[in-house]
Amino acid sequence: MAKFIVTGGAELTGEVTPVGNKNAVLKLIPASILFSGDYTLTNVPAITDVDVMLQILEEMGAAVDYSKDTGTVTINTDNLNTYIVPSDLAKKLRASVVFIGPLLARFGKVKSLFPGGDKIGSRELKAHFQSLNQLGAVVTGNEWGEFEVSGNLHPGTVYLYEPSVTATENVILAASKLNGTSTIVGAACEPHVKELCMWLQENGVQIQGIGSNIITISGISEIKTAGKTHSVWPDYLDVGAYAVAAAITNSELRIKNVRHEDLITINFFYEQLGLKLQAQGGDLLISKNQPLQVRDLVWGRTKGIYSQPWYGFPSDLMSITIALSMSVGGSTLFFEKLYSDRLSFVSYFNAAGGNIVQCDPHRIVVNGRTQLKGFNYIAPDIRAGMAYFLAALGAEGVSEINAAEHIDRAYPNTLENFQRIGAKVERID
Repeated sequence: MAKFIVTGGAELTGEVTPVGNKNAVLKLIPASILFSGDYTLTNVPAITDVDVMLQILEEMGAAVDYSKDTGTVTINTDNLNTYIVPSDLAKKLRASVVFIGPLLARFGKVKSLFPGGDKIGSRELKAHFQSLNQLGAVVTGNEWGEFEVSGNLHPGTVYLYEPSVTATENVILAASKLNGTSTIVGAACEPHVKELCMWLQENGVQIQGIGSNIITISGISEIKTAGKTHSVWPDYLDVGAYAVAAAITNSELRIKNVRHEDLITINFFYEQLGLKLQAQGGDLLISKNQPLQVRDLVWGRTKGIYSQPWYGFPSDLMSITIALSMSVGGSTLFFEKLYSDRLSFVSYFNAAGGNIVQCDPHRIVVNGRTQLKGFNYIAPDIRAGMAYFLAALGAEGVSEINAAEHIDRAYPNTLENFQRIGAKVERID
């Protein structure tokens, strides 16, 4: 079990560049199944989840050429020879579920295993199966174990009872190969869904309503890039992590090459906590001496920060924002509406000197401003692991963040990136 050893209190300085969006690239990789010929992505983050997704394709017969140094991967799925997702790999990460749509479109069937991933609460596949049912798919087997989806798909209207990102992406990918028009009502519209749609559209699939919750797809039988490559958009969650790191350590950081349109929600909620993200061209500047204080005390106690579908506050930002809020004067309610175990990690913060009240599995109240002491943490998932790491940067003394492998799944080269800007960090593998 790898661990980070962090000595808190160091001031950060310099420039950082966010990695390619994890939640985008993990869907762009299985999308290659729909394409003929070479399929190239750049700005691919060197994370372990990418390794697993590419290994799945290789074991299914695809040719993969991946350079972590340049962040470039070229995939050719012309010789893909099976509709069965390797079960030992499928159970390693949640994104393996996104192989359902493209495999179903290509082979008329797919066999897989309930996906793995972070243990943050129930993550059933009901939205996936019900949405594909509406296009003619039939599901057999055990939703929580091994299952098979098959059928002759037809264009149609799909109603999503919840705006699941991965269910939306599965329908988009399945419908992109259908001759005819399909409409998703109640679609997710997160930036990575938009990115997937725009890439498919660039290669001949007609898609209307991109970025909205009603998406119409006019599929085509053959999709090919004709030599085009796609550069993965920067990860707004990585931008959020660097912004929180700067605020917690009272440092100035410049975050290069961001997509400001993906930061609208983060800007609003962080401003409510007194953290200003200053746009400067294509960059974002986090200045020193931020007035970290809940701006509206009534809002903080009664409304606070609550996870919602986009353009609401992303669930994946809850953990690091909780770490930030311990440095903010006033009380802030956090309401995690999606996952029942997302907030269970905060007990370690209380042991380290925080003042957090757990109201129920979905709600906590953070009472700031508190000074954490060094502590030995065990990361339960990706986002909680990074929250521990960021909190440790501002703590007094030395902290250990064990199970650092979780952090590696979304934040590559954490040691080198933070050492470069002045953090006192070591890693033991």
